[in-house]
Amino acid sequence: MDVKKVVREKYGMAALRVVGRGAGGACCEGLSCCSAADPITGDLYGELEKASLPDAAVLASFGCGNPTALAELKEGEVVLDLGSGGGIDVLLSARRVGPGGKAYGIDMTDEMLALARENQAKAGVANVEFLKGEIEDIPLPDASVDVVISNCVINLSGDKDKVIGEAFRVLKPGGRFAVSDIVTLGRVPEDLRKGALAWAGCVAGALEDAEYRDKLEAAGFACVSVEPTRVYRAEDILRVFAGDGGGGPALRAAVEGKFASAFIRATKPAAP
Repeated sequence: MDVKKVVREKYGMAALRVVGRGAGGACCEGLSCCSAADPITGDLYGELEKASLPDAAVLASFGCGNPTALAELKEGEVVLDLGSGGGIDVLLSARRVGPGGKAYGIDMTDEMLALARENQAKAGVANVEFLKGEIEDIPLPDASVDVVISNCVINLSGDKDKVIGEAFRVLKPGGRFAVSDIVTLGRVPEDLRKGALAWAGCVAGALEDAEYRDKLEAAGFACVSVEPTRVYRAEDILRVFAGDGGGGPALRAAVEGKFASAFIRATKPAAP
């Protein structure tokens, strides 16, 4: 399976649905979204945050957390969002860092980039730049950003070591890695690591929490932590995977409490 192609197609279609130009209207069949009650994407942003943004930016948010609220962004910082989608986290970050800072978003999907730029124009936020590229090959120079954020995107990559290595490269010494992602709390059945829908639904590509820590430390990061923020019930995960919450008793028991949204923090060591 070409994971990258599947992800690009799924999120391209989702962007078109948000603006009403795709099948299914302004929703995203096959992706976990569109409902405040959704166990993964629901209730991640405060009402004041949502009110400050175009509706399309909120509808195009398919994340599993709110990294902008947890990353402790400061005035004047440069922020990079990996897999920026419709731009919600980039626009929120830009306001947090103020006019003296800047927020970059990188995405490989043309439809999402077009939607993000439309949202930027509607929001009237100037200190933002959306770049086309892949998170395994970030189009920014070494040591150019203060904070790397991401929202349920790194788990979609087929080469997470490269993504983490690229994040380390573009961070300045002392810079912060602060992402929301799906992790597994221990091993899960291989059945849930197969299928294009599962990849594009943020499930099958999830790393074990301990493996996430190991990969960050191997890349050179320090002060690594993985903090679960939402632990999912079996019916939540199987609804994302199978679309109907089905699955036999053995499968349901095997995934109960095994998947979680988590906030992952790490720091690039300061220069000697």
